[in-house]
Amino acid sequence: MRVQLTVAYDGTNYHGWQLQPNGITIESVLNQALSELLKEEIKVIGASRTDAGVHSLGNVAVFDTNTRMPAEKISYALNQRLPEDIVVQKSKEVESDFHPRHCNSRKTYEYRILNREFRDPTRRTDMYFYHYDLDVEKMQKAASYLVGEHDFKSFCSIHAVVETTVREIYALTVQRDRDEITIRITGSGFLYNMVRIIAGTLIQAGSGRIEPEEVQDILAACDRSAAGPTAPAHGLTMIGITYE
Repeated sequence: MRVQLTVAYDGTNYHGWQLQPNGITIESVLNQALSELLKEEIKVIGASRTDAGVHSLGNVAVFDTNTRMPAEKISYALNQRLPEDIVVQKSKEVESDFHPRHCNSRKTYEYRILNREFRDPTRRTDMYFYHYDLDVEKMQKAASYLVGEHDFKSFCSIHAVVETTVREIYALTVQRDRDEITIRITGSGFLYNMVRIIAGTLIQAGSGRIEPEEVQDILAACDRSAAGPTAPAHGLTMIGITYE
């Protein structure tokens, strides 16, 4: 049977999701724990290959198994074997042809910024500290130009190898709660580093380095150098994925 896992993790101590030859990853930990639990070689397929330091509340992975253990019970048994910074939130049986990256879905991410004079040591691993004042209204106006279907080549790492850089963003909001700013983005899928480059560009708009309207020119340029810097990984959290 094919089993789907919903996986939450603190990415601080990992070299991202995807298997790496010289580092511990979320995928490698899951593979090892599942193989030991089910007494067979297991290799998971993840929906989103998050980078080193990026967190998740709801990444999705699937694997095939011959076990007789009910799919919904696997999460309980697996969590007994996982480190405390990786927790499976749910496990369930899915169709044998279900693939988490090839099915139509809506992915949601949040990029969190601590915008205050001094750092908060308790939020150092999940928020990007930025001490210059940010204008959230300007950030939201800049964000509005990115909603819809566009060529996001300017917001993609030059190292990405993809067939097309066209993506659709369904919603993009910027909200402040006291000294915490949250950029929340939902889309059909995202290019390599796309959300972090969008965050870096919106920060430039919020700090007055660019005008919100310039985002239109950045999109049209289809040139990575036109957009802002790639914001640090630790401020990014995958919120979840819904499948159509």
